[in-house]
Amino acid sequence: MEEVDRILIHSLRQAGTDIDEDVQSVKQFTSELIVEAVVRCLRVIDPGLGSGLSTTLPPGMSARFRLGMSLAQACQDLGYKGEIGYQTFLYSNEPEIRSLLMFLVEKLPRESAEASDQPAGKSALLQKAIAAQIKTQLALPWLPPSCRLPLHCKTQSPGPCHSFRAQPLSLPYSLKAPSKKQAKEVKEYWRVHLLPVTSQPSQHASVPASLLENHVSELSAAQEWENEWNSQGLLSRLTPEDYRSRKRARLQKRIEEQLRTAAQPRPDTHGTTRSTSDLAELLNSFGGTATGGDILTKGTRFTHSEKFTFTQEPEKAAQQMAAAASALPSSHQSEEDLKAKQEAELSDLQQQLQQLSVQMEEVGGDIRQLTVSIHQVSDELKQRELSNSEKQDTVRVKKQTIDLLPDAENNLVKLQSLVEGSAKRVVHLASQWEKHRAPLIDEHRRLKELCSNREMESSRKLSEIKDLHDKIRHSAEEAKKKESLYKQLITEYETLPKDVSRSAYTMRILEIVSNIKKQKEEITKILSDTKELQKEINGLTGKLDRTFAVTDELVFKDAKKDESVRKSYKYLAALHENCTQLIQTIEDTGTIMREIRDLEEQIETENGKKTVSNLEKILEDYKAIRQENSALAAKIRDG
Repeated sequence: MEEVDRILIHSLRQAGTDIDEDVQSVKQFTSELIVEAVVRCLRVIDPGLGSGLSTTLPPGMSARFRLGMSLAQACQDLGYKGEIGYQTFLYSNEPEIRSLLMFLVEKLPRESAEASDQPAGKSALLQKAIAAQIKTQLALPWLPPSCRLPLHCKTQSPGPCHSFRAQPLSLPYSLKAPSKKQAKEVKEYWRVHLLPVTSQPSQHASVPASLLENHVSELSAAQEWENEWNSQGLLSRLTPEDYRSRKRARLQKRIEEQLRTAAQPRPDTHGTTRSTSDLAELLNSFGGTATGGDILTKGTRFTHSEKFTFTQEPEKAAQQMAAAASALPSSHQSEEDLKAKQEAELSDLQQQLQQLSVQMEEVGGDIRQLTVSIHQVSDELKQRELSNSEKQDTVRVKKQTIDLLPDAENNLVKLQSLVEGSAKRVVHLASQWEKHRAPLIDEHRRLKELCSNREMESSRKLSEIKDLHDKIRHSAEEAKKKESLYKQLITEYETLPKDVSRSAYTMRILEIVSNIKKQKEEITKILSDTKELQKEINGLTGKLDRTFAVTDELVFKDAKKDESVRKSYKYLAALHENCTQLIQTIEDTGTIMREIRDLEEQIETENGKKTVSNLEKILEDYKAIRQENSALAAKIRDG
């Protein structure tokens, strides 16, 4: 029972019950401690049941009885089947309280049981306290400082409020690239010139906001990278570095395409030479192949014609504007003169439009001719380059031939031998190639099939790798929890007394096991002996009955003839009756002895229930109730 009581006390402490270190068993529980433990357990199991119950006993006896009845009803609502009432809490005994507490501990939710396995070090307790305080603060409505009453000072800080303004920070370590090797100069800058984090923001009040913003951005970036790598990176079958470089190149290419599209000249954007040159320089910095302004001036036939149409000389535009201004009607001119001038201007404009359209057609034809000529010139240039390379090869061969002319005969013999050897080698290589060609084709087909099988196998292994990544992540989290639990157990082990060794506990367990085995063997032996005795008793009883029946019959036959035999028959009947009475007396004695032992056990049980002390408490409570009743009656009379 000692181990059971220790487990119960530990569980009650985890549920929030304040139990002193001196209390080591349920026998030492007082009524106040029992009520507190039961109420704490009820609040954890069902907050609706335990929220309206007090953890302390009230001073008045009637209130105590009501609290005891409420606790008994709450335990019955949870499903407790044992006998329970107000006397269980006010006049308790050890077995009933132990069974009740065992029932409540078994009803505790798994969250509280798991919470007992969580680390309970100083840092963990500090984090739990901070989390609880933040949760409490978030549950309260926020009020501006000008609207707070004195009662709000306990729940909301009376200090000055600052706006949440984050500023960029420079940190030596970042979650985005923790394993990236830094240059020696950068490390020197971090060590010598980089300011502390608290000094980097322009205002000291911005330090918490900047730290929170930086931390959140790093965590979100790390989470996004992990999700992207698990969804797309693994499918690409690249290393993380290669995947990042390819993604960076793809993004750079898209930016370059967007800039090229934006850099095309438009008819309504005159005077943007400086901006287009800046864009050209930016595109060149991206590593483009074109240089200068060729990127920006390159366009289609439609863009050239549009530019030609909508681009005019400044002097001509100024003349047209002056003519239009002089052509504005004055108040003294008549309507007919105005109409005539408008018609003349319209005809002039039509003529100018026709001339411009003719000029456009001419320029378009010239552009087409120039484009065709450019293509022809480029094709001719390519052909000449090819012919030039061929001629260079021919010149090189002829030069080598000329070098061989001084010793022509010997060189011819050497060349013939080389040609013959080359021909034989070609024939030999062709025969060998034919020999190797067929097995190589078969090998190619086999490797192709093997490659397809490996593709399928790799896709299957890829899915397994994803599952392994998930398992590794869960295992890492579980390992962290077990690491903290291990540290907690180490600290608890260090606080335990060192005089008790593990071998002593092992020997004690082995002794208990051996005693249990011995007791089991003795019980088995006693049961077997009892069965054998019962069989012998049954056999002797049957033999005695048969022997008495035969003897009675024989003696009864002779008793009719002889007087002495008749007396012996009477003695035989009396002896049989006395023996039967003796056996019955022995059986009754055994029954009485068993009843005596049962009564002794009941007496011990009643003594363990503290009946005398409970009766004394009941008498004291009865006197207290009578005093309360008399006080109430006096108040009623006075009132």
